Amino acid sequence: MTISPLSPLDGRYAQKLTSLAAVMGEDALLAARVRAETTWLGVLCGLKLPGVKKLSAAEQKILAGLWHLSAQDVALIRQIETTGYKSIPATRHDVKAVEYFLRLKLAKTTLKDRLPLIHFALTSEDINSVAYALLLSDGVDKGLLPALEKIQKELLKLARKEARAVLLARTHGQPAVPTTFGKEMRVFETRLARQIKQLKQQQISCKFSGAVGNFNAHVAAFAAVNWPQAARQVISALNKGRKLKLFLSPLTTQVDNRDSYAELFDNIRRINVILTDFSRDTWHYISAGLVKQQAVKGEVGSSTMPQKVNPIDFENAEGNLQLSSALLDFLANKLPVSRLQRDLSDSTVLRNIPVAFGHALVAYEALLKGLSKIAFDRAAAREELQNHPEVLAEAIQTVLRAYGCENAYELLRDFTRGRHLTAAALTDFIDGLEVPPSVKMQLHMLEAEKYLGLAPQLAEGKYD
Repeated sequence: MTISPLSPLDGRYAQKLTSLAAVMGEDALLAARVRAETTWLGVLCGLKLPGVKKLSAAEQKILAGLWHLSAQDVALIRQIETTGYKSIPATRHDVKAVEYFLRLKLAKTTLKDRLPLIHFALTSEDINSVAYALLLSDGVDKGLLPALEKIQKELLKLARKEARAVLLARTHGQPAVPTTFGKEMRVFETRLARQIKQLKQQQISCKFSGAVGNFNAHVAAFAAVNWPQAARQVISALNKGRKLKLFLSPLTTQVDNRDSYAELFDNIRRINVILTDFSRDTWHYISAGLVKQQAVKGEVGSSTMPQKVNPIDFENAEGNLQLSSALLDFLANKLPVSRLQRDLSDSTVLRNIPVAFGHALVAYEALLKGLSKIAFDRAAAREELQNHPEVLAEAIQTVLRAYGCENAYELLRDFTRGRHLTAAALTDFIDGLEVPPSVKMQLHMLEAEKYLGLAPQLAEGKYD
């Protein structure tokens, strides 16, 4: 029976999320559990425990070969969990199913004498803690970051291209003073760049210390072993070649405190907020006719109004960004809280981390698509600016202040506030001021298109 997708992430957007699903999907979670278990087995075999041989190079390859699960491997693990396999009854426990899967796989190898060391002294949360940390690391590094860096690059390119393209800035939605479109884009680029830098510096915690975090079983079996050091060996091995590193929480209960999860989710949520802001501003620019969209041949903008080219990419991004942020906010508040040693309400919640990442990635891809189809209409922006000569009021009153006029602000307020001015009216106003001819000349030379301050330099990154 074919099951219809319940979520758009598995239906409408599935093709856009194949790379993320490969590193954060349910099959990836099983593979991460296998990697945690086999890495622990390798560490145990190197501790010189009584009667335990060190792994040979061939045996290390055997374990490494299990890290990439085939479709048959995945099916077998799920069968062990749900219905059982041969003499193994259904575990109804996903981590235990992985343990039995490894026993089956290694039973016919030279590692068969070390089967008792699989999942030795561990609680399922040790494996899950490491597995989810691996998923988060890969999800950021291989899923979100590449898309975010592309967005940053496109914003930077747009900022530099339109560094000197004049734009009427609005405060409170009202005409304010001139700026440039490039400078406004550079604002978003710098905001995003700061958060991306922080995202690259994130580290993800995990635990590997037994049922309640004390290494109880470990010490009972082999008291002389430095078990915290052995646990650190696991994390060190898993960090090889990894950009977003894992670290071991030194003190935990049965579960890791997951404060690092909250830090990571808040970082991504801040990124989503910035990009929501950008999506809405771009929507307004399109609505005002200042940004044009390239019409895609054959694309339908409206079911009844054939002329429309809707800003669908930015609208899609906004909706998915907000969905992602809502989930990330919930996850950041939920996961660091657990009753006493642990309650199981976190288990089903953890499984939804990829959903939050999925909505974020759909949004990022939508923004990239939208950015590839827009162009700033310099002529329309210049015309709008020319229709608002009152934007020079700030410049005029500031020049008058510099000259020493005490009531400069009040003069301009009374003349301009709430009125639609013409260039001629502004010229007459300047002519009527009781100031020296040199000051009048300075005021007459003011032009809205040149009243840009350092906007072009700021857009180009020339801050000094």
